[in-house]
Amino acid sequence: MARRIAAGAAYGGGSIGLLGAATVGVLLAEVQLAKRQVGGGIAPVPPSADGRYGVAFAGPDDPLRLGLLGDSTAAGQGVRRAGQTPGALLASGLAAVSERPVDLRNVAQPGARSDDLERQVSLLLADTSRTPDVCVIMIGANDVTHRMPATQSVRCLTTAVRRLRTAGAEVVVGTCPDLGTIEPVYQPLRWLARRVSRQLAAAQTIGSVEQGGRTVSLGDLLGPEFEANPRELFGPDNYHPSAEGYATAAMAVLPTLCAVLGLWPESDRLDGARREDMLPVAKAASQAAREAGTEVTGARAPWALLKHRRRRRLPAATEPHPHPHPEPREETGEPGKRAGRQTGKKTGRTDEASRTAETRETGETGETHGKPGGLPAN
Repeated sequence: MARRIAAGAAYGGGSIGLLGAATVGVLLAEVQLAKRQVGGGIAPVPPSADGRYGVAFAGPDDPLRLGLLGDSTAAGQGVRRAGQTPGALLASGLAAVSERPVDLRNVAQPGARSDDLERQVSLLLADTSRTPDVCVIMIGANDVTHRMPATQSVRCLTTAVRRLRTAGAEVVVGTCPDLGTIEPVYQPLRWLARRVSRQLAAAQTIGSVEQGGRTVSLGDLLGPEFEANPRELFGPDNYHPSAEGYATAAMAVLPTLCAVLGLWPESDRLDGARREDMLPVAKAASQAAREAGTEVTGARAPWALLKHRRRRRLPAATEPHPHPHPEPREETGEPGKRAGRQTGKKTGRTDEASRTAETRETGETGETHGKPGGLPAN
């Protein structure tokens, strides 16, 4: 099914759906009811996390530029502090690993569907002198709940990935989260929500990898934790993640974000003990959709690498420093030079930054064990 959806997206088909229209309509009604039951779907307006992170690493090299696109998950809806949003967590972690400042620009929009990515990409690429070095896209949940045709959803995503890659940016896609983890979505619709989400996530992986991106399956990344502590890992509306929920997702995405920039050495050797493998891209996408936290990277067509990277300990949450020349979010970006990807010369560091770097260098990864589990919908 995932391959058919991706193929339909590539060739302009629009008739292939995830489930029958009637079934999806019932699913949508159930999700809307669940949102009313857990707080009316109201969550705090996500705080702006745009700015510079890792200022202690300032040196002769330009900062790395990180762009974030997508829906309320990417925007960080559900938390009140900028430092708790996924963009801030990823920027802080990237700065600690690269030992360079990181400039974050987040153009994600709560409630956005994949057809909004065209606008978001245009915002990021409006100033060619400030093209991001790497972008993270988190999208898909609203496509399901608003019954967007799967082929259209994937086509919009692959177009966005292609535009960013053509502009020179690396791309990491956090695929559609598992709507079956929303509280309280009950059986029998819980398994339908899970099926729809996984099918879309697999199709997103195929389309993104074929355009030169990498994917990380969010899936049921927080599933076991949500079941054990639903009030801790859900936000105030019991629908979006809390600060702890976003931190769990960021820990899964950060290793791939660093690897795509060459900040961690890539090994050609697959770890069988971690169930890593080289598979046809469609099979890799399907397997990744079933196991959250799995990375899929394109190899020689039609093959893809299936990786389970060790999760990395995040630095303490920090608030952003203003850009040297702050601008409104909707404008074209800051003037300046495009940052290179090579690691700059080490400079003096704060104690906290030193401890973070020491953790990385000594191999104390803070890996979590057990089956990863998912993010709730947006």
